[in-house]
Amino acid sequence: MPSQSTLPSSHSPRRAKTGAVKRAIVIGSSDGIGFATAEALLAEGWEVVGVSRSASLLSHAHYTHFICDVTSDDYRRLLREQSAEPFQAVIYSVGMGEPVTPDDLSGDVRVLDVNLMAAVSTAAIVLPGMIAARQGSLIVLSSLADVLVSSEYPSYNASKAALSSYFDGLGAALQSSGVTVCYVRFGFVDTKMAKARMRPLMVSRQVAAGVVMRALRKRQRRVSFPVRMALLVSVLRFLQSVKRLFA
Repeated sequence: MPSQSTLPSSHSPRRAKTGAVKRAIVIGSSDGIGFATAEALLAEGWEVVGVSRSASLLSHAHYTHFICDVTSDDYRRLLREQSAEPFQAVIYSVGMGEPVTPDDLSGDVRVLDVNLMAAVSTAAIVLPGMIAARQGSLIVLSSLADVLVSSEYPSYNASKAALSSYFDGLGAALQSSGVTVCYVRFGFVDTKMAKARMRPLMVSRQVAAGVVMRALRKRQRRVSFPVRMALLVSVLRFLQSVKRLFA
């Protein structure tokens, strides 16, 4: 089994000499796109730190896993400790969605904390070291739903809209820093997050991980995938806008 811990530890993964093994951290690595991305990074020779709320089945000599909630103080302490040596890649693959219950919006608060605020907190911790080193990539996973309004999952769509907007602006601000900030807008991916009754053009988590790896290699700043789904969402957005005009 991989090395796993529930709290920050003084033990860090093996440190590579400059120019040797590249280091990445994948937040949300126990399943879904994060798991597949961690596997892809390891296959390409990266040293990977994984963080999630649950244990991981991923086992590899160059993989270390920590069990932590991204909204907790423990997570922020862990991230500061692990970022003492700047990562070459930081992948924020955490996301959740809950149906709205108007008489109790605590679930919506949780969604916004996990999907948006914890991602911004992650950037605030990891970016200073990366900027000082003038290298590295921060990739956050967003959604093609970021342009739509949902009466069933308003907090999910709103959190992704804010995530995309914020990291688009942050990426522009860091253009000359040597650090790339990218947000990847996915359609339906075959993970536990795919809860809709209809899931057109759904892709596997391995395909999604390939998109993330390509964004990392090419230092892309914005990715929408799949393109046909992005076009379909654009049509839905237009229809929503027209409907609101006559509401």
